[in-house]
Amino acid sequence: MEKSCTLLVHFDKGTPALANEIKEALEGNDVEAKIEAMKKAIMILLNGDTIPQLFITIIRYVLPSEDHTVQKLLLLYLEIIDKTDSRGKVLPEMILICQNLRNNLQSPNEYIRGVTLRFLCRLNEAEIVEPLIPSILANLEHRHPFVRRNAVSAVMSVYRLPQGEQLLVDAPEIIDRFLASEQDPSSKRNAFLMLFNCAQDRAVSYLFTHVDRIIDWAEQLQMVVLELIRKVCRVNKGEKGKYIKVIISLLNAQSSAVVYECANTLVSLSSAPTAIRAAANTYCQLLLSQSDNNVKLIVLDRINELKASHREILVELVMDVLRAVSSPNLDIRRKTLDIVLDLITPGNIDEVVMMLKKEVVKTQGAELEKNGEYRQMLVQAIYSCAVKFPAVASTVVHPLMDFLGDTNLASAMDVAIFVREIIETNPKLRVSIITRLLDTFYQIRTSRVCTYALWIIGEYCLSLSEVESGIATIKQCLGELPFYTASEESEAQDVSKNSQVVNSSTVSSRRPVVLADGTYATQSAALETAMSAPVLVQGSLASVGNLRSLILSGDFFLESVVACTLTKLVLRLDEVQPSKVEVNKATTQALLIMVSMLQLGQSSVLPHPIDNDSQDRIVLCIRTLCNKDEEVKKIWLKSCRESCVKMLEDKKLREIEESRAMAQISNAQPDDLIDFYHLKSRKGMSQLELEDEVQDDLKRATGEFVKDGDDANKLNRILQLTGFSDPVYAEAYVTNLFLELATMGDLKLVERPQNYTLAPESTKQIKANIKVSSTETGVIFGNIVYETSNVLERTVIVLNNIHIDIMDYISPSSCADVLFRTMWAEFEWENKVAISTVIKDEKDFLNHIVKATNMKCLTPPSALEGECGVLAANLYAKSVFGEDALVNVSVEKQADGKLSGYIRIRSKTQGIALSLGDKITLKQKGGP
Repeated sequence: MEKSCTLLVHFDKGTPALANEIKEALEGNDVEAKIEAMKKAIMILLNGDTIPQLFITIIRYVLPSEDHTVQKLLLLYLEIIDKTDSRGKVLPEMILICQNLRNNLQSPNEYIRGVTLRFLCRLNEAEIVEPLIPSILANLEHRHPFVRRNAVSAVMSVYRLPQGEQLLVDAPEIIDRFLASEQDPSSKRNAFLMLFNCAQDRAVSYLFTHVDRIIDWAEQLQMVVLELIRKVCRVNKGEKGKYIKVIISLLNAQSSAVVYECANTLVSLSSAPTAIRAAANTYCQLLLSQSDNNVKLIVLDRINELKASHREILVELVMDVLRAVSSPNLDIRRKTLDIVLDLITPGNIDEVVMMLKKEVVKTQGAELEKNGEYRQMLVQAIYSCAVKFPAVASTVVHPLMDFLGDTNLASAMDVAIFVREIIETNPKLRVSIITRLLDTFYQIRTSRVCTYALWIIGEYCLSLSEVESGIATIKQCLGELPFYTASEESEAQDVSKNSQVVNSSTVSSRRPVVLADGTYATQSAALETAMSAPVLVQGSLASVGNLRSLILSGDFFLESVVACTLTKLVLRLDEVQPSKVEVNKATTQALLIMVSMLQLGQSSVLPHPIDNDSQDRIVLCIRTLCNKDEEVKKIWLKSCRESCVKMLEDKKLREIEESRAMAQISNAQPDDLIDFYHLKSRKGMSQLELEDEVQDDLKRATGEFVKDGDDANKLNRILQLTGFSDPVYAEAYVTNLFLELATMGDLKLVERPQNYTLAPESTKQIKANIKVSSTETGVIFGNIVYETSNVLERTVIVLNNIHIDIMDYISPSSCADVLFRTMWAEFEWENKVAISTVIKDEKDFLNHIVKATNMKCLTPPSALEGECGVLAANLYAKSVFGEDALVNVSVEKQADGKLSGYIRIRSKTQGIALSLGDKITLKQKGGP
């Protein structure tokens, strides 16, 4: 017989004399000391140590006690101790406790009766229980419901013993009569549960006898009814129709828990549109009525599961689901928006977008803590809607452009990317978008957003008026030239010298950053003290143009973007402006601006000089404007935009491929039975049953009921633990776990190994639960210890080690480039692996690493085209524990044909960075 599963709690036994101290405390008259002694004895027993000398002491000095706490601890002690010998026979001393248990069952105190009856539910020895059966049955008529409910549980436990049906032959009939007359909800629930487990026909009969009053039953009894329905319908699917009617009637119950379980049961038993629609409506009502965030998240998970198989029904309820964004919790809002975006159709897109626009407006009015993050989610949702349904772009793009000047950089960036894509994919909106962008450009206060806006201005200002307005806007935001005067430079030099004397000079920090293509660059940040501030008279921030203030802060990359935009605008002006005088004037002004920016970068006014990349780009712009070659003009005015178009096409192609990969392909078998719905007999079937039949037929036709087994995968993952020549052969298969027990403080979770008796040539399957909390590589090791009947000594077989592979816990995933770079900058753990491989081709090496690490390459295929001897790519994966794994591969082909470079791994935790690095080191060599 298997022993009861026990949670073992760590207890330090202290000195060996502890047993004697417990014995002395139990023999004394102090009740508090006796309670503490009983607790210590129980803790020692739970840790696997037996104290046989205490049993007689407890019988003599604890059994007669009338204290309720002592009696409860006594029952716990009796539950833990071994009551049988090695042959399975009840120990003789156990007879001593039977009389005490009988006295407790007849005690005038209902608490003593109740806890004793509850103790009897945990006894598996029929010899101890049999003399107590008359007392147990007598307690079914006790006046107090606490006693009656535990008496019913005791009857069920006795009846379910191996010899229980002989001990209590008429138990189902007794409980059936008890259920008919009982009024206490908990007692009725226990009685119905007993019939459900031991006499299912009687439980079903009682249910349909009182089905008209089921809505008035107590919550706990309704929950057992739902459990009964699930069990019956799994065995006998033909009777599903009449039970579904009971479930639908329970959807009007007062308890939210019952209503939730009704919806779950409906979804698991029926595919009929009526039933699914009722379940979906129930989920939506719970979503809006419940205040607990955890409940909302659970309900959203159920809606998400329903969406996978019944999307057309949830489309009707999309607005009800969307109302969940009224919750202030960001996780609920994020999950709600993810669900809604998969449910938008041409019929509901207008309502959804209108609701999202209202939410965006709300984020402007209230100054809440996470408004910026919520606004970013809304912008991304509207962006997705506009990409899927271009017709709504005209209604959302202009309101969103107001957020280009948002203080939240992430949401402003999303709006800029959205505007860039919409202006390319919707040519009709180009004029209005450019006009609005030029009008609101001065409001942008962040460098990254300015670069996007400048690129759009340079590429999509096509007419004469637009080009002139674009040049005028940039000039206005740059302000008067030059950016500094000679006197200001000399003052800045003096201040710099003084600051060096007092050791308060500008502190410049440089750190590597990863660019969009995966390559590295150096980013500089200047920290200035009050004494070393450069003397630049800028006035207030509001009175200075946004471009001027950003450039004077030392943003040289923005300078190069301004130069490129001016170059494009002047080159286009040369095409659309018939007057060469105006063209020459604009060219002169643009050259003056570029030269001024170069002078600013080379001066001592700013804390650090201009970088080489930005300087080369500005110089290139100056040369282009001085010599307007037609071929060069074609590159500036056409090739850049064509690259953007290609990037958008690649992005759309990747999204299509991902959606295809996620789509479930189901095929019917050629010899499957075909049921013709219109030829079936409909006699006695309700509309719900007819719908259910149709849905089942459709599932069979599309192969949804057919699930490919993973036996082949299991066979590939079996690990041999012992050799074929060992007396005991063992092998293991590692699976994922679903149950987790956690402890706090100094408590430790222990799982004691159990002994088994094996006959010759017999087999035994054993499960061991191991908690895995991170992806750090681990090793499982152990032994098999056995004894035979002929040999008294023990034999030990050492098992092979089981290495927990990180590949079992990570899976390929996608993330945006902006998010990748953000996480790369934030994550503190980095593992750098030098490339050492026999593979000669860069792309083959990248594909080998992607396959070996089970990661996804975020760098689009178009960016990896060509043969230049250098390759950089970003890889991403997510673990089952929610950990992010970021990998950057930088490869270069040497003159001798070998590959060199580094693979950098970054993560938030040390374990995944080290484990993934070890895996790459092991697998990267490639070759045969």
